[in-house]
Amino acid sequence: LLLRWRRRRALWRKVAEAQERQERSLVRMEAVVQRFREQHPSVSMASIVSLPLPELSRKLRDGSLPLDHVFYAYVGKALQLAIETNCITEYLQESESQVRKAKLMEKQGLLYGVPVSIKDSIDCQGHDSTLGFIKNLNKPAAEDSVVVQVLKRQGAIPFVKTNVPQSLISYDCKNLIFGQTRNPLMYTRTPGGSSGGEGALVGGNGSILGIGTDVGGSLRFPAAFCGICAIKPTGKRLSKRGVMSGVVGQKAVAAAVGPLAKDVESLALCLRALLSEDMFNLDSTVPPLPFNEEVYSSTKPLRIGYYETDFFTMPSPAMRRAVRETKQLLEEAGHTLVPFELTNVDYVIFNYCVRGMFADGGSSFVKKFKGEMEKGGTGLFFWLAKAPHWLKTLLSWIFKPFVPRLSSIIRSMKENTVDEVWSLHHEIEDFCHQFIAQWKKLNLDVMLCPMLGPALGIGYPAKLSVAVSYTMLYNALDFPAGVVPVTLATDEDEEQLKGYKGYYQDWFDRTLAKAFRGGVGMPVAVQCVALPWQEELCLRFMKEVETL
Repeated sequence: LLLRWRRRRALWRKVAEAQERQERSLVRMEAVVQRFREQHPSVSMASIVSLPLPELSRKLRDGSLPLDHVFYAYVGKALQLAIETNCITEYLQESESQVRKAKLMEKQGLLYGVPVSIKDSIDCQGHDSTLGFIKNLNKPAAEDSVVVQVLKRQGAIPFVKTNVPQSLISYDCKNLIFGQTRNPLMYTRTPGGSSGGEGALVGGNGSILGIGTDVGGSLRFPAAFCGICAIKPTGKRLSKRGVMSGVVGQKAVAAAVGPLAKDVESLALCLRALLSEDMFNLDSTVPPLPFNEEVYSSTKPLRIGYYETDFFTMPSPAMRRAVRETKQLLEEAGHTLVPFELTNVDYVIFNYCVRGMFADGGSSFVKKFKGEMEKGGTGLFFWLAKAPHWLKTLLSWIFKPFVPRLSSIIRSMKENTVDEVWSLHHEIEDFCHQFIAQWKKLNLDVMLCPMLGPALGIGYPAKLSVAVSYTMLYNALDFPAGVVPVTLATDEDEEQLKGYKGYYQDWFDRTLAKAFRGGVGMPVAVQCVALPWQEELCLRFMKEVETL
C-alpha cells in the first residue's frame, strides 16, 4: 500500500508539472500578444483571423500582410479559445523565432507564414506526444514528424499542440493530464475526437489550419461536431512517420493523417503543399503522387451514390435531412444521384474493425495503461481486454438476447491465432474488392453518406462506441472521406427525436437518443467519399457540396 501510495504521488506530481507547463504556455501567449498590441495598436487582429486561408496565404506571399501581424493575431485568438474550451496543451515557443527566420526566407512555400496547430500525437521536436498518458510526459520527441518537417519547408509555422482523449481510442476529448476539451459552439457538447483539440481550436477560429489523425473518424467527428471541414486521405497518401498511434502495429483498420480547416479550398491548399517532393524524399514509403489539379478543378457533372442510413446506427432526424437536402441540391445542379445499398455493416464493425484492432485480445492496448491512474473514455474496451477468454465467452452468451451488439463486441475481442489474423486480413481485402465492384457496377464517381450529428453531450462517446459505424467503415475500406457542414439542427429535428427508437432498440440506441437531445443550432455535416488515392476527386465533390 505504501509503495502504491508513493507511486501514485509521483504520478500526480508529473501531472501537476504538466499542468503548470500548460499554464505557463498560456501566460507566455498572453505576454507576447500584449507586447505586440502595445507595439502595433492599429492592427486589427479580428479582421486578420476572419480571412480565409487562400486569401491570407496570398497576402502573406505578396507582402501585403506582415508575418508577425498574422502570427500574433492567431496566438491571441488561440489563447481565447484555450481559456474557453481547454483545447491547447502546449505553446510551441520556438514558433516566434521561426516567424523571424521566415521573413528572411528567399523561397516562399505554399503555406508561407501560415500558423498551423498540431495534434498532441504528432511529433514536434522538443515536445511531448502524450496521447493523454502520464508515462509519456517528459519524453520530448527527438525530431519533427515528417508531416511537420514538410509543413515547415512549405513555410508554415506550427505554433501549438492540441488536446486528445487518453489512448486516442475515443471520439470524446478528455484525459487525466489536461482534462476535458469543450465544443466552442456549445460548452456542454463534446468537440469530438480523437483530434478534438484541433476541432475546437479550428472551429472557434483560433487556428486557420490544423493537422490531425483518423483511425475510426478521429478527423471527421471533430470537424462535423465543430462545424468545419476535414479530409481523411487514403492511409498511405501522407506520411505517418513520427505520428504516434493508439493501437500500434494493427493493419486491419487503416489510420491516416489529414488536415482540418474552415473550408474545402483550405484543405486543398494544405494537400497541395504536403504532396510535394519534400514528403516523398523524407518518407520513401509514400507514393510520389503530386496533387492532381485537373481532377480538383474539373466541372464535369458527377455520378454520385448515396444512402441515408447504414441500418446499424439509426440516423438522427437532422442527419437524414442533411443527406436528403444535399441530394436534392446536387440533382438540381445537374449531377446524377444513384441509391447505394449498404449491407452487413454490423459484420464489418464487429468482425473487421473491433476484431481487427484488438486481434491480440486487447493485450497490447492494456499494456499502454500499465501504471496509469485512469482508463479514460475506454472503460468498456479496457475491461474486456483484461477479462479472461472464458469470461468473455460467458458474458457474450449472457448478453446476446438483451444487448446483442454488446455481445458481438465481447465476442470480437477474443485473442486470435496468427492464422486467424491472416484470414481476417484476406477477408477485409475481399470485402474491399466487392465494395469497389458494387461501386463500379453503378458507374459511380463519388459517394454521399451521413455523418453522425449533431455533436453529442460530453461523456456520451464513452458509452456509444457502436456509433462510429458511419465513419469507421471507410477506415476498414481505406477510402478517402471528408466531411462538410451543410445544415444546423432545428426545433423540428428535436421534436422528431422523441420518436427515435434505433434499429436494435437496445441500451445503446436509448443512450444515443439522449446524447442527440439538446443540439438545436449545432452543425450537421455529410460525408463525401471517393475510391482509394482519389483525394482530389473527394475534395472536388466536397467543394461542390460546400458551394451548393
